[in-house]
Amino acid sequence: MTTQVRLNDVDIDAVGALVGAVQADATKAATTWAAHVTWTGGFRSEARVRGFTPTPSDEPTALGGGDSAANPVEQLLSALGNCLAVGYAANATVAGIRLDDLRIDLKGDIDLRVFLGLAEGHAGFDSITAKVTISSPASREELETLHAKVIGSSPVGHTLGSAVPVTIELAG
Repeated sequence: MTTQVRLNDVDIDAVGALVGAVQADATKAATTWAAHVTWTGGFRSEARVRGFTPTPSDEPTALGGGDSAANPVEQLLSALGNCLAVGYAANATVAGIRLDDLRIDLKGDIDLRVFLGLAEGHAGFDSITAKVTISSPASREELETLHAKVIGSSPVGHTLGSAVPVTIELAG
């Protein structure tokens, strides 16, 4: 019986199989992702994704919520950080780089006046900053190459950094 060593605890065979499948049939690259959100009262809601336990959402007390869970903008920052973490783990593994520790600290600035109905304009983040800290035996040059690869291929990063059409319809 052979035991496969998994660098960074990544199943590189599964990633390689996906790459091979997409190379063989480009239609397999087109994917659709979904979430179903249900309001649960007050400013609370929960998001159901595939078969996972629902992810709760609430607002801080200063915004009228019960502060029982991360709010949507915190979840958006978390989504970016989680996407980047996947990118670092996958790309480091492909490059043969061992990651001993990876931390991504994110923050964003929002002017609440539009959200509160006190002004017109942009209600979202004015900017988002992510600071990535990597502990690895890899050289600085290898880490910079890894960083560029991750930034160049992050689906959430690209979505946030681009003008992506968003359609929000009221169902009949």
